[in-house]
Amino acid sequence: MLQKSKLFLQALKYSIPHLGKCMQKEHLSHCNFADHYYNRVKLKKYHLTKCLQNKPRISELARNIPSRNFSCKNFLSSKQEHEKPLSENMDAFEKVRAKLETQPQEEYEIINAEIKHGGFVYYQEGCCLVRSKDEEADNDNYEVLFNLEELKLEQPFIDCIRVAPDEKYVAAKIRTEDSEASTCIVVKLGDQPAMEASFPNVSSFEWVKDEEEEDVLFYTFQRNLRCHDVYRATFGDNKRNERFYTEKDRSFFVFLYLTKDSRFLTMNIMSKTTSEVWLIDGLSPWDPPVLIQKRIHGVLYYVEHRDDELYILTNVGEPTEFKLMRTAADTPAIMNWDLFFTMKRNTKVVDLDMFKDHCVLFLKHSNLLYVNVIGLVDDSVRSLKDGKLVPMTIFHKTDSEDLQKKPLLVQVYGAYGMDLKMNFRPERRVLVDDGWILAYCHVRGGGELGLQWHADGRLTKKLNGLADLEACIKTLHDQGFSQPSLTALTAFSAGGVLVGALCNSSPELLRAVTLEAPFLDVLNTMMDTTLPLTLEELEEWGNPSSDEKHKNYIKRYCPYQNIKPQHYPSIHITAYENDERVPLKGIVNYTEKLKEAIAEHAKDTGEGYQAPNIILDIQPGGNHVIEDSHKKVCCQAPLRW
Repeated sequence: MLQKSKLFLQALKYSIPHLGKCMQKEHLSHCNFADHYYNRVKLKKYHLTKCLQNKPRISELARNIPSRNFSCKNFLSSKQEHEKPLSENMDAFEKVRAKLETQPQEEYEIINAEIKHGGFVYYQEGCCLVRSKDEEADNDNYEVLFNLEELKLEQPFIDCIRVAPDEKYVAAKIRTEDSEASTCIVVKLGDQPAMEASFPNVSSFEWVKDEEEEDVLFYTFQRNLRCHDVYRATFGDNKRNERFYTEKDRSFFVFLYLTKDSRFLTMNIMSKTTSEVWLIDGLSPWDPPVLIQKRIHGVLYYVEHRDDELYILTNVGEPTEFKLMRTAADTPAIMNWDLFFTMKRNTKVVDLDMFKDHCVLFLKHSNLLYVNVIGLVDDSVRSLKDGKLVPMTIFHKTDSEDLQKKPLLVQVYGAYGMDLKMNFRPERRVLVDDGWILAYCHVRGGGELGLQWHADGRLTKKLNGLADLEACIKTLHDQGFSQPSLTALTAFSAGGVLVGALCNSSPELLRAVTLEAPFLDVLNTMMDTTLPLTLEELEEWGNPSSDEKHKNYIKRYCPYQNIKPQHYPSIHITAYENDERVPLKGIVNYTEKLKEAIAEHAKDTGEGYQAPNIILDIQPGGNHVIEDSHKKVCCQAPLRW
């Protein structure tokens, strides 16, 4: 039954895409679910030859089944009352036994450990540890690495296999059917594979590689069915074997797990109700381990890793069911855990598997098995600068096909701790109806994720917002939303800083830009104390007049300061004659300098170069916060879009 359960879960894991579609269409019962996936499971047969020579025949096993003892009185009474039914049962048993005896021994099979690493598959064939090339795994063309008969064990089988990162060594845990005791062997790979070492009573084990490219094997030692000690060993010329950790609380045990990306080796110290996890750096295994969270009675947690973030499956908090939480790898303590995904009530978590862009949860609810595939990049973007997650909101028609060929309009703000406005605008509705994709990038400097989100995008962290914006646009393209030649970027007021900066640093991401009352000359504006808002704005942009650090930092991103001869997207700028917040002079100066740079680039490029359109539309009257009237929208829409 245990083997069937393992195969069933294995079928689930390798059938996720198909299962997702199937589960959306109908709820499968146990029977039709199993039948549906039976043909998708590929079983590998391990014919038992030498290993089973001394194994009792099936008929002998049947004859020696332990029986319950009765007194003569009870037996006779029972025999008299149930003589006929008992005789019928014995006849049925004899038929089963006879059928078993007539079946060839080769038809019985054991499903053993198998692992893929590099271009090879490692597994047990007969009484040997072998490997074969991945594409030849189903053939009989394999290389024998170790003969299990050398261990002098009765009916041995391989329970677990782990391959060293560079495939210099392979370790295998070997057990027998009638004992939980196991032996871990380490085989040195090469032209003539040979056993390098063996360790008795090993439970869990994993490989890592240190800074000097040396393979290090961590393993737990089992005594009286309990694992309290962790060892680490190296081989070859620098052979050593030392105790790494001992758990002193007898109610806890230790097991090792290597994260899916091999970045960390986790040392899991657990009781039935409580756990504590330590991280061993997969790149520096000789450094002291790092504690994620000290054990708290009643709190269980398990850890995976992806892109410098820890994904923690835990029962902490309410409701009591397991939930998936997330935190940065360098701040692993429980106070930094953020809720990422919650299970419905009365749901059991069977397993968790981490992939590049998805996390897969294998769940059981109402006695039915199912999977949840959680996208890790669909609803958020990781900044190119420091890996910070950046939320985006995307709109498009549900029936749109081939989104990569649709035009894309991206909007950004990212300043003063203010949320990016996503209120209804008639021209946006028209764009969506015409097949456009609208994307709102909630970058750092805005207020979407609280005060810290604003603090991380102001003063000398303003470049974070630029990195976030670049990451958003690249991710949109990578996820199949439009392409650079069909992408436009728009912003209002202070959002013009990030847009102008992106035009200077990564103009190839854009086809066109529209700016309304944009702030484009940060340095000169903030050094002019005669302007009404300069002093008020110091906390957002810094004081370049008195602080050289602020001045140099602003120079790094200021749109006006960083204009250079290169190809730019076409840019449409709307300015207002009476705007007191963003002086018209700064916008005019920016436009003239930009046109000069484009002309210089065109001159250097030669004939045939198609220069972008740079349009400055100065509206008479008006002010910085003029509302979008229907008349205004109708007049300006043809110019912008």
